[in-house]
Amino acid sequence: QVQLVESGGGLMQPGGSLRLSCVASGSIFDRNFMGWYRRAPGKEREFVAHIRTDGITTYADSVKGRFTISRDNAKNTVDLQMNSLKPEDTAVYYCNWRSVVVGGEGYWGKGTLITVAS
Repeated sequence: QVQLVESGGGLMQPGGSLRLSCVASGSIFDRNFMGWYRRAPGKEREFVAHIRTDGITTYADSVKGRFTISRDNAKNTVDLQMNSLKPEDTAVYYCNWRSVVVGGEGYWGKGTLITVAS
């Protein structure tokens, strides 16, 4: 019941910055987490960061101090500002929406590719 559309993927050199955005639509009136997961080549999908409706954030240890997640509840959007990018950040990044009340896996975007290489 929630549709997610990602934007902002692309190529960046190590040390550079990129911003990902995601817009949610549909049945999105509950308290929720919006966040990002990624799947690197040859690896399983992993958690990156999420932010609750009230602004509480959680980050994976691998991105703390480099990535910043934010949201605009009026626009139903979530952004991920990625600074000091490393080659190991190369992955397909997926937007996720999950109800605080219902829990479970929630809903997924189709993903956008980030490649960090010189």
